[in-house]
Parts: sequence; C-alpha cells; structure tokens
Amino acid sequence: MRIAVVNNFFPPRPGGSSHLAAALAQRYAAAGHEVLVLTAAYRDAPAEEVRDGYRVVRLPARAMPKLGLSIDFDMAFALARPGNLRRVSRLLAEFKPDVIHQHGQFFDLSWISGRYARRHRVPVLLSIHTRLESPDPKYAALFRMLDRFLVKPIIRRFQPRYVIMDELAARYCAERYGATTADFDYIPVAVEPSRFDTSQETDVRARHGVGDVPLIVSLGHVIPLRDRLALVEALPAVLAKHPDTKVMIVGQVYFDAFAKRAAQLGVSDAIITTGAVPSADVPAYFAAADVVAHDLQGGGFGTASLEAMASGRATIGTVTETNFPAVHLRNWENFVLVRPNDPADLANAVIRLLDEPEEREWIAKRQRDLVYSHFTLEVVTRKHLDVFERMVGERG
Repeated sequence: MRIAVVNNFFPPRPGGSSHLAAALAQRYAAAGHEVLVLTAAYRDAPAEEVRDGYRVVRLPARAMPKLGLSIDFDMAFALARPGNLRRVSRLLAEFKPDVIHQHGQFFDLSWISGRYARRHRVPVLLSIHTRLESPDPKYAALFRMLDRFLVKPIIRRFQPRYVIMDELAARYCAERYGATTADFDYIPVAVEPSRFDTSQETDVRARHGVGDVPLIVSLGHVIPLRDRLALVEALPAVLAKHPDTKVMIVGQVYFDAFAKRAAQLGVSDAIITTGAVPSADVPAYFAAADVVAHDLQGGGFGTASLEAMASGRATIGTVTETNFPAVHLRNWENFVLVRPNDPADLANAVIRLLDEPEEREWIAKRQRDLVYSHFTLEVVTRKHLDVFERMVGERG
C-alpha cells in the first residue's frame, strides 16, 4: 500500500501525536509499505528528508500568534502560506496514496488532504488525539462553536473513519461530529516500551538537586486541560505525611494557575518546574520518580501516562475502568484510579503508594504488563494496517 501520513505536528516538534505519527510511519515502512509524511515546517528542520525508510515533506507554515490567552499554544498552520493548497494536491497526486492517515481533526493539513481525498475517492482514517474542550466556560463555548461551524462541516465532506482511542473520544465524536459506532475503529494510543528498558545515564535527581526524597513526576505541557491544580491542592495532605516530598512538573508552562495556588497554600518550595525537555530524556525523568501523575482532570489517559506505566512506575489516572475498549482496568490491581479534580482522593492515593513501597512496586509491574499486552507499537501498528486493508478493499 501507499500510505500518506498527515500531521501538522511531527518530530523534531515535541508532542504525543507528533511522536506517534513518526513511530507509525516508521512501522508502516518497515512492513513494506510506501509512506509519505506531510507536515508543517518547524524551526530549522529540513524542508524535505528521507528518514527510517519514508519521505517527509515539511510545508511552509505560519505560527499561531501569541495573544496572551490561556489557550495559547505552539501551533503552525500551512494554509497561512500561499501555494500550500496546490502543493499538497500536487504531492498527493504524484504519490497516489491508497489511504490517508490524518492526525488531528482541527489541523489545516488534515482539511487540505481531506479535500484531495474527496476529489479522488481516497479513504481517510482520522486519529482524534485532542478534544476541543476547556474547563473555562467561555473557551468551552468557543470550542463548541468551532467544532459545529468549522471542523464538522469540513471533515464531513471527506467522510473519514475515526480512530477511537478511548470512551471519551467516542462520546466526543458522536456529540460533536455526528459520527456513529459504524464510523469507529477502536485502536488505543501506542507506546514503545523498549525505550524504557535500558538504564538511564542522566541522573535527574542530581540535575535538579532533589536528593533521596519521595518524588512525584508530572510530565506534559501545563495547559488548562492539564493544569496540575488538583496535584497542588493535594500537596498539603501529602506533605503532612511525607514532608520531604517534591513534585517535578516536566513541560512548558502555558497556564500558571497552579503556581499561584501553590503560593496561596504555602507549598511552592515543594514544586520544581523543568520546562520542556528532549524526548530522549523522558525515560530518565520517569526512572527518577516514585509516583507519576499527569492526567488528573478526567480528560483521558494519554501517551505520557502510558509511557510512565511502561517505565515501571506507579501511575495515577482519573479515567474509568471501561476507558479503553477491550482492555480491562481494575483499580489497585493493574491501575490506580482516582476521581477527577479531587485533591483529597488524589492525596490518599499518593500517600498509600508512598507508605507501601512493596505495593507500589507490585502495581507498577502490573501496569507495565498491561502496556506490553495492549499498547505496544507492534500491536497498534497491526491494528492500523488491518483497518487500511479493509478500507482499501471496500473502496475497490
């Protein structure tokens, strides 16, 4: 097959969907398929390259302006640069894809490639990585309008199938885009556990002057949907039982409400912010952790949390036991679940894990086994290729 992979985010740009798109492209190529990646330009990355057996074309793009809002994010759009519409059509016409795998429903490269797919009757598989949602009512209303009047009309024109990674994505696509279960393919997010198998040369505790104290690592950019407020508000109870505990927030801070709340609660000294770190350093940060907690607002369980599980660290989430179709989660057996936005419940879970190191190690092992059974790139790549083959067959 000839597979076109489309994502505005792609390495060296950081991010979960960026690295997943690259990993899947590599696996598609390794399986003997021709692969073309279309993405947005990023810093000094080459405009075109061949890597891991596939071709990458980075299109000129314009970064979204920073307006000083809490939703500001490092995003670039190709449609802001003249000529990209024709260039994408030309690149796809030359490549003649059998299927297009899009990452991100609100990225303009998905819309441009969808236009080509509609005109040439090419099947499209659309991975929903991010839901346009916000805990802030005014932004929530804005996102609903964008979905209703912009995203939905565009993507309905090329009628994609949807990669549904969890039950929240299924509900979202049904409510926002009118999709049905007949349009869904249930494929979980993938991680590569092998990158966590080797011993880490970087001593994260020494780098940040932490020493031998209980350490909670929370990885991912700080945005309203991952604001760390529950973690900060859980800290007074945790510190009362384990006074030397530190929280290390690893990622760019775009939304600093957590820092203001920490100052109010008098726990600022227990918090370390590192800023963005290279992807290659992530295993070292997990290796330094006693407990990992990223997704604490009920917004799903993302790549970073699954990677923490793969690294063999006890990881806390706020999803339900039915979050992943066909994957059975059981609280305090192969998972640690707490209620979303509930500092007291979170504090109790952290204290239990710090109080009982043997239980912490046991549940970390069960979580790691769960990742190897259901979330490896090998398993997830095969599921994608099975869907592609079925879509191509249905078109024929």
